[in-house]
This record gives sequence, structure tokens and C-alpha cells, in this order.
Amino acid sequence: MVASKFSFQLNHTQDDARAGEITTPNGTVATPLFLPVATQASVKGLTPEEVQALGAEMVLCNAYHLYLRPGVETVANLGGLHRFMGWPRPILTDSGGFQVFSMGNLRKVDEGGIRFRSHIDGSEHWLSPELAVENQRRLGADILMCLDQCIAYGAPEGEVRRAMERTHRWAQACYENHGASETAGQQALFGIVQGGTFPELRDESTGYITGIPFHGYAIGGLAVGESKDQMYQTIRRVAGWLPVDKPRYLMGVGRPQDLLQAIGYGVDMFDCVMPTRHARNGYLFSSEGVIKIRNARFREDNGPLDPACDCYTCRHYSRAYLRHLDACDEMLGARLNTIHNLHFYQQLMARMREAIGEGRFAEFARKYPVAAAD
Repeated sequence: MVASKFSFQLNHTQDDARAGEITTPNGTVATPLFLPVATQASVKGLTPEEVQALGAEMVLCNAYHLYLRPGVETVANLGGLHRFMGWPRPILTDSGGFQVFSMGNLRKVDEGGIRFRSHIDGSEHWLSPELAVENQRRLGADILMCLDQCIAYGAPEGEVRRAMERTHRWAQACYENHGASETAGQQALFGIVQGGTFPELRDESTGYITGIPFHGYAIGGLAVGESKDQMYQTIRRVAGWLPVDKPRYLMGVGRPQDLLQAIGYGVDMFDCVMPTRHARNGYLFSSEGVIKIRNARFREDNGPLDPACDCYTCRHYSRAYLRHLDACDEMLGARLNTIHNLHFYQQLMARMREAIGEGRFAEFARKYPVAAAD
């Protein structure tokens, strides 16, 4: 690849936990970090200024959804994702492989790529490794993801192996396509390790993917039905063999306790719809444990959502009011809940970065209340 404006610097470690910085053309972000999901170039219900004020330094947009609506060409003609959505900080785009995987009978996979039907109008489309990179490149993301073939939990080992080996071939095609592009120095490309919950396959995939000099490496194919123990064992196994000098990204895993565990294994980056989707469904994270705001016991509760939280929602509104908004299906309720949940996640990441920097992450992890995460 040509010289890149993307870099990763490791500043502190404690055992396997790491704190560092990722530098992109659109700014430097501190790791470990959590990326709010802006699937369609929007974190649902919030302005970009609000998302940034909550402490988020990078967001994830989905190339599959943006390809279908409004279209890659439209976004590119309007100046790229940053200008289109008014987000000045770094952006990571998902290739769309997971979304296509979730379509079931609406997609067909072969060696060249994935043929699928739009969930919007049923129109037929084709996504190859080269097109996946090209779409993300034209969207203008700072970090692009290789196209991979996700596989359902419970699939037999032979099927998982075939998907893994196809992912490897697609990764090589993505790498070659990206390296030949005129924006290769401006945009980073991450490879994705697959292999299900089969230890030998994960070892093989880690070896193959890290043999390609990507800018960073992701662990994919988890949080798809496997047990918590299986997920943790897989994360620990893979993270231990990923290059020390490159960022490590765990895709789609987002319970606070899972973040804590994975950071202890050496993971640097996370994304998940959990804080925003849960917020819209009245499921709120707090220092006192999960609060299900729809419960009748909050009808006349005049206290703040979380007494230990200083977010806008907790400083201005009561549990009773938030329950009222939810019961009336008022959009303000979803907004206030989202502000709180994203603040909770960003503050958790900041506290973990601080603990790693001060050499007390093990103590922090030991004392972290499990109730706050479940």
C-alpha cells in the first residue's frame, strides 16, 4: 500500500489491556473507543453536535444501507459522508456483509460475491469484494472494512470453513483493490477474522488475515447466538495473536460487561446498536443497574434516571417524566433516553482508558458492578 495518513500509537498497557490513539485525516481518537452506530448517516434521534458532545469521537455508518438509499453516487456528489451528514470526525463504514447475511433467502453467495434483493423494494443487486471497497471509498469513510462472509452460529464445521476460506480470498481481493485506488493513503482498510467458535479455524483465519498488511484487524462473526463463554474464549484467543502495533476491532458486540471483558483481552474498538436501540425501547443503563423505564413503579418517581450520572437527561428530567414520554410514544423520550445511554457508554470507555493509563484497570474491572451491565 502507499504511504498512509492513518496511524496507531500505543500509549499504555496493563497486562493485555491497551490504551492508545488512532490518527486519521479527520482527527485523532483515543482507544479503547466505542462507536455509536449511524446506520443511515444518522445516530437515531440526535444531531451530530449532540453525539460529539457526549464524547463520541468516531461513528459507524453502513455502506449497505447507504448504497440502497440515497445511493453512493449521491453521497459522493454531495461531498462525501462527512459533509453529507455534518460529522467532522472520523467515520468507519461496515461493508454490508453482515446485513446481507441476515437476509436469509433474499441473498445468494458464490465465489465472486453476494447477489441479494433490496429489503426496501425487492430490486436485485450484486456486491463483490471490489465493489464493497469501491462503495466505501466513494462514500469517503476514514476506515473501510473488507467484505466477509458471515455464518450462522450452529453451522457445521465444514460450512464454517468454506465461508472462512472465501472470506480470506475476498480479503486479498479487497486489499489489492484498495491498494490500487487513488485514495489508498487517505483511507485505512481493516481485515476481518472469521471461523465461528471453532478454535482451530479461528487460529487459521487469524494467521491468514494478519499475513495481509491491513491497517487494522477485526474479529467478526460473534454475538450471533453463541454462549457468553464461547464468545469470550474466541475473543481472547484471537486478540492474543493480532499484531500489537495495529488496532483491534470487535464487531457488533456491545454489552458493557462484554466491553470490559474484551478490553481486558486487548481489544481497542467496538460498535453496537445496543445503547441506541435499547434507549428507544425504554431499556436504560445506570450505575444502579438496568432501568426498564416502562415499569409501573416509576410512574411517580421524581428522582433522576441515574443519581451518579451528569448527562443532560439526568440533570433535567425525572424517571416519572421519562416513563410518561415513553408511554405516550413521544419522540422526546427516545431522544432523552438515547442521550443518557450513549453518555453512559462514552463515560465507561473514558473511565477504562483512564484506569489503563494509571495502571489500575484490573482493579477497575474487578469492582465494576455486573448489575450495571446486564
